[in-house]
Amino acid sequence: MTIRFENVTYRYADGKGGLTDINFDVKTGELLAVIGPSGSGKSTLLKLLAGFMDPQQGRIEISGRDMKGVAARHRDLGIVFQSYALFPHMTVLENIAYPLQLRRVARDERIERACKALQEVGLAHAGDRLPATLSGGQQQRVALARALVYQPKALLLDEPLSALDASLRGEMRDLITHIQRTANIAAILVTHDQEEALSMADRVAVIHEGSLLQLAAPRDLYDNPVDKTVAAFVGKANLWPGKVLCPNRVLTELGEVVCNAEDWQVGASVTLLVRPEAVTPVISAPSAAEGGTHHSVNYFQGDLVQDRFLGAVRRYDIALGDQIITGETGYRGTVAGVSIAPDQVRILRS
Repeated sequence: MTIRFENVTYRYADGKGGLTDINFDVKTGELLAVIGPSGSGKSTLLKLLAGFMDPQQGRIEISGRDMKGVAARHRDLGIVFQSYALFPHMTVLENIAYPLQLRRVARDERIERACKALQEVGLAHAGDRLPATLSGGQQQRVALARALVYQPKALLLDEPLSALDASLRGEMRDLITHIQRTANIAAILVTHDQEEALSMADRVAVIHEGSLLQLAAPRDLYDNPVDKTVAAFVGKANLWPGKVLCPNRVLTELGEVVCNAEDWQVGASVTLLVRPEAVTPVISAPSAAEGGTHHSVNYFQGDLVQDRFLGAVRRYDIALGDQIITGETGYRGTVAGVSIAPDQVRILRS
């Protein structure tokens, strides 16, 4: 089973939002996360796939069948909403069994399958309770069980964890991925949470202003973003505009930065990317003989202007004139400056 978007375009009448020429596919057993800022087109993508509206151009296929004109109820997709969307007057078991009732499954089989689904999400004891008596995490488990009980072709997850406390999100991430992989079905997760996307997905699609900027495995997306827009959105990033001086140096407002620029023309305008974890704190300023930039490392001395304790790591900002370098480290002592290894500097197109 494959979900496929081919040249899909949808624009709203007011000209704001929508999607332009979107192409990707999701195969059986794969979880694709779709991320992007508010208004980028994430929700539009999910609505088009779910059948709430049709693309104006292009086609959406499920298992090789064009979905144009196919009603949402006939697409055989399980959907988990941010708001849970449980029926308040029905018990937990009745909520889960409802999709089976719509499909005219016999009562005894409905109850059996709903009970099994409850057990899979760890709520075997809660079948007789009403949704209002459950915690947010428990309600989301019920919504997940309901979406999967009729064995849909694919699972659509619309910001499923955004309403949960931070302590519950990690637990629910693990549960969703475990159940999705056990069921071996395709899943599309729409989220604004980068950590959620990177930790759950087999691949991640970054959408910005209606366009698909990059589609890649999480680590590849983080390490090798196609441009500064993707780099800035996926994880924390130090981004500095510069100009290539020679095959191993780029001139920036920080000064000359040693890096591998062999694939770039001298004089080219570029953006340098350094992730905070690649910034190493320097306890004391290097001597004049070893300071600045040379072939093996980049040294930068500045003023510590922000220092944030985040538990396992410390995130700090060093100011060099108008420029800021952000680093993350487990080191808790004095920071007089930072060093950056040349192989930790990525060059992006401006």
